[in-house]
Amino acid sequence: QVQVVESGGGLVQSGGSLRLSCAASGFTLEDYAIGWFRQAPGKEREGVSCISSKTGSSTYFADSVKGRFIISRDNAKNTVYLEMNSLKPEDTAVYYCAAERKSFGACLGALRRGSPFGEYWGQGTQVTVSS
Repeated sequence: QVQVVESGGGLVQSGGSLRLSCAASGFTLEDYAIGWFRQAPGKEREGVSCISSKTGSSTYFADSVKGRFIISRDNAKNTVYLEMNSLKPEDTAVYYCAAERKSFGACLGALRRGSPFGEYWGQGTQVTVSS
């Protein structure tokens, strides 16, 4: 089955860390740019981070997470990671990953302008940061 699945969410205290995983099945994630997005209750979906296909040499972060989050990929495991550090209550949201072939620029557009992105979307993983 062609899909992406997020995992690694949970409940953490403010200042803590989590590492989210975006694992692909049924296709080769190396050929796809990956974007991480999040949505908190009552708020619109927000772009978090992008990583380019292949080596992942290009990355991008929303201002709200810049300096705290790290995005990386392990193509051998067909997985992209989002390491989240110094978590704040305002990071509480359901986190989604999305994949689109190549298309790092499209991911940037999604983060900067809310443009459509993603051939494949996961079901999301809940991240809750307590005060």
